Amino acid sequence: MSSPDLGKMLEQAQRMQERMASLQEELALRRYEATSGGGMASAVVTGQLRVLELRIEPGLIQDGDAAMIQDLAAAAVNAALEKAQQGVQNELAQLQQSMGLPGVPGMGGGGR
Repeated sequence: MSSPDLGKMLEQAQRMQERMASLQEELALRRYEATSGGGMASAVVTGQLRVLELRIEPGLIQDGDAAMIQDLAAAAVNAALEKAQQGVQNELAQLQQSMGLPGVPGMGGGGR
């Protein structure tokens, strides 16, 4: 490999690293929401897969059905996390495409 090719690869790697850092910052601010039980429970998470909010319908709490509350809360959180993971995969795939990189397994490209 000639040195101009190596220099170009290093430059591309640096650009990729900068874009990844920027994307991570953006994803930390992005919110994904999902509900369960017809809206009786809802969860909001970030693109970094952190739970920000968990809301339970007050009437459900008054009924005192702890098992149902737990099930609905878990379902809402899992659905929100799934939305966030899909969003992150889509963003990574777009980043790879913009950099002219082939799909990398586990990075949201076509390698899954």
